[in-house]
Amino acid sequence: MNKMGIKRTLLISGASRGIGKLLAEHYISVGFFVIGFSRSGASIVDSNYIHYEADICSEENINNMIFDLSRQKITIDYLINCAGIANMNHSFLTPYDLAEKIMRTNFLGTFLLCREIGKMMVRNKYGRIINFSSIATRIKTEGESIYIASKYAIESLTSTLSYEFAPFNITVNAVAPCPMQTDMISHIDQKKMELFIEKQTIKRTCDIDDIINVTDFFMREQSSLITGQVIFLGGV
Repeated sequence: MNKMGIKRTLLISGASRGIGKLLAEHYISVGFFVIGFSRSGASIVDSNYIHYEADICSEENINNMIFDLSRQKITIDYLINCAGIANMNHSFLTPYDLAEKIMRTNFLGTFLLCREIGKMMVRNKYGRIINFSSIATRIKTEGESIYIASKYAIESLTSTLSYEFAPFNITVNAVAPCPMQTDMISHIDQKKMELFIEKQTIKRTCDIDDIINVTDFFMREQSSLITGQVIFLGGV
C-alpha cells in the first residue's frame, strides 16, 4: 500500500519458477497486486495475481502484454526484472547462438521491459525499477564470460536509466545476488560453486529473504533518493 492506502501493482519477469516465483509469492502475501510473466504457464493461483505467457526476447510478446494491461487500465508501479539464464561454457566452447540468447534474455529483455514499463510509469509520474545483476560481475570465474558481460551491461543500463528516469520520480536500481539454490545453478559442479563462494566476503549462498530485504528497500517510499545503485549480496 502507498501512503493513501491504494494497492500498488508490481510486474515481475520470470515469475513461473525460481527467484521470480518466490518474489511474486512474497509480494502477493503482503498485499500487492502482482502481474507475472514467463515463457511457461502460471504456477501461482491467487486473486491478486495475473500471469501472461510471454517471451522476454520478443518485442511483439511484450507489447501485446502491455497493450492488454493498458486495455484493462492497469498501471505498473513497480518492475522487477528477474528473468535470466546462466551459462558455464568456456568462451572457446560457447556457440554464437547461445551467446546471442544469453544477451537477448538477460540484457535486451531487461532493456525492453525498462523502456516499455518506464513509459507507463512516466505517465503516472511514479515508479520503482529493480534489475537483476550478479555478484559474478565482481568475482570473475572461468566459463562465465558471456553471462558476466550480460550482467555488466545491466549494471551500466541501470546507471544510465537512473539519470534518464529521475525527472519523472522513477528510481532504477539493481540487486546482485550471490549464488542461490535454484534451477539456474543446479547443473553447476559443486566444487566450482564452493570455490566461487570462497571468494565472497561472506562465504555462504543467499536465500530469498536476503533478496527480499534488498527489493523491499528499493521499493520503499523512503528510498526516493536511492537510484543508480547496485547492492551485492555476499560482499565483494
